[in-house]
Amino acid sequence: MQAVADPELKHWRLILLAAGVLAITMGARQTLGLFVSPINSTTGLGITTISFAMAVSQFVWGAIQPVAGAVADRYGPGRALAAGVILMAGGAALTPFMDSSLGLVWSIGILFAAGSGAGSFSVLIGAAAQRLPAHKRGMASGIINAGGSAGQFVFAPLMQALISIVGWIGAMYAMALITLSALPMTRALRGQRAPAAPASAPAAAATPTDRGLRAALREACADRSYWLLHAGFFTCGFHIAFLITHLPGEVDLCGLPAEVASWSLGIIGLANIVGSLAAGWCVQRYRSKYILFWMYASRALLVGLYLMAPKTDLTFYLFAAGLGVTWLATVPPTAGVVGKLFGTRYLATLFGLTLLSHQTGGFLGAWLGGIAITETGDYAWMWYADMALAAAAAVVNLPIREAPLPRAATAA
Repeated sequence: MQAVADPELKHWRLILLAAGVLAITMGARQTLGLFVSPINSTTGLGITTISFAMAVSQFVWGAIQPVAGAVADRYGPGRALAAGVILMAGGAALTPFMDSSLGLVWSIGILFAAGSGAGSFSVLIGAAAQRLPAHKRGMASGIINAGGSAGQFVFAPLMQALISIVGWIGAMYAMALITLSALPMTRALRGQRAPAAPASAPAAAATPTDRGLRAALREACADRSYWLLHAGFFTCGFHIAFLITHLPGEVDLCGLPAEVASWSLGIIGLANIVGSLAAGWCVQRYRSKYILFWMYASRALLVGLYLMAPKTDLTFYLFAAGLGVTWLATVPPTAGVVGKLFGTRYLATLFGLTLLSHQTGGFLGAWLGGIAITETGDYAWMWYADMALAAAAAVVNLPIREAPLPRAATAA
């Protein structure tokens, strides 16, 4: 009986540790938008300049993912995660000293972003996928994803409260200290190398032979479905980055207090805990491309409803709750498709490249939002673009080649 229980406990420990790390790295990252207005008031750099630093942060967060994934695939996730936490804390601690565009790009756009990227989805979900049986991977990715959403729910009101009480500089120092609390969890993940796939594993769940990273990259880059997945994920990054960077500005334009923005971000995180767990459950039972279709289509509908609704506290909270259900819940089905297409041996690297596409969209969402508010005085055209891209993302996921789920996994 003990022999049966021990692997189960080991699996849960891995999942919960990964969720805990993501709660801190994503919670901190997803609330950076709350600092845009205070930084502007203190430094006078301008919203466009600060938005550009945030946009660089979005891109670097994605660009580091395949690099961190390759390090994790080669040496194990612990080293990549620990380096990420240290870089992230350093970027937060240095930001109050930056009073120029270049300085802000360095601290937030490069250091903070590279650190949070190294401690994010590609490394954590890749590590879990390599160490768990096939029938547990979908739900595990949902739970890990929910950890990031829980972090956002906690960090958003906490950072807003700290900004109000001790100012944005004190809040940024507090963020650096909180980030370092993830280090013990990264140490617990050190040295866990992926075991060889058992002979009984489903063919779609593990690569039959390890032909090396270069061969895996060539295979992925020649696959049409992989590029379609990238196209849809690009849109996901565009509107998530736009919202986390400029939702506080949108709330301010509507004449509402700053607390509405922080609670809206918190509600998004809370709703996405439910959405992530539901996505993990669905990935084990339905084809991921259909899950992604409905997620992106629902976002287009929600943006349209928001544009027609009166701009009140309740409207923002309802919009946040609806959007939050699919906010980061796209991650489990997207990672699931990559795993089905190419196996789990290099999942951290290949899914990291998919996240790079996501953050290329994120760069544009954050930067163009700053240009829109500076040039036109509102975000109207960004909302229209957001809605159109979400509808397009829903459509491009339908032609993806995806093998049906193994019967054993479905039954489990």
